[in-house]
Amino acid sequence: MNIRFTVFCILGSVSMVSAQQDPQFSQNMFNRLYVNPGYAGTTGSICGTALGRSQWTGFEGAPRTFVLNVDAPVKVLKGGLGLSIMSDAIGVESNIYAKVAYSYHKTFANKGTLGIGIDLGMMNKTLGAGLNPLQPGDLSIPTQQVGATVFDLGLGAYYTSPKFYAGISSTHLPQSTFNMDNYKYQARRHYYLMAGYNYQLANPNLMLVPSIFVKNAATTQLDLNCNVFYKSKYWAGLSYRLQDAVIIMIGAEVYKNLRVGFAYDVNTSSLNPYNNGTPEFMLNYCFKVVTDKPRQIYRNVRYL
Repeated sequence: MNIRFTVFCILGSVSMVSAQQDPQFSQNMFNRLYVNPGYAGTTGSICGTALGRSQWTGFEGAPRTFVLNVDAPVKVLKGGLGLSIMSDAIGVESNIYAKVAYSYHKTFANKGTLGIGIDLGMMNKTLGAGLNPLQPGDLSIPTQQVGATVFDLGLGAYYTSPKFYAGISSTHLPQSTFNMDNYKYQARRHYYLMAGYNYQLANPNLMLVPSIFVKNAATTQLDLNCNVFYKSKYWAGLSYRLQDAVIIMIGAEVYKNLRVGFAYDVNTSSLNPYNNGTPEFMLNYCFKVVTDKPRQIYRNVRYL
């Protein structure tokens, strides 16, 4: 069913909006860097991850989101660095987010690593032409394209070990305001909590990985996830987003260290009759760089 997506009509004559919500992902276990800078470099590998999401297919102007995360350990900095770039579009609104992250690492005797991180970046918001104000001549509704760019800052702590991970973080700490002519929009501060556990089943080829993901801003969103991994190369699982969706997830390592994943949201809210679900794709590649090569001794028969 094709329905015109009219999100911005709810703005009416309000000149300040402060309910900014970060885009959501269903495969959030592959998007830890974007929400938590403490994650940067904690895997010990150079990793690149891309996720693309088309939410509520069937709605005209429905959200479309793409994010790219790249991170790596940097020994000289005693931690790791990361880069995140996100593009998000909904209706006539488009957003670009870009930020760099640094994480200081502390390693423990149990082989666990704690990352304390900070990220710095920018957010750009653009409103295109095409808005239809409920009251003609309403100066709070732009009639032509307007935009603004603001500073952004986030903090996070992330702990990982061979069996367990957990993180707590906050994004948009300054709660910067986009000033676009007569239209103002405040980025609301977000809080995140994540945790997961690797549980080895009786079959040595199978690993059960339950996880939880919580986001709080204007409202609280809770995702409960569970994946089963086979030989650490193939996985399938389910997620439940409280009062919103049931999610099917599958994935595989299609080449050495190259993984692809797919998730599909089946909406359980009142929007269910009006959309065709939400597909989401994931691509991930990681590799280690060996810097400390073993010393090699060559014997020369002239000097035996």
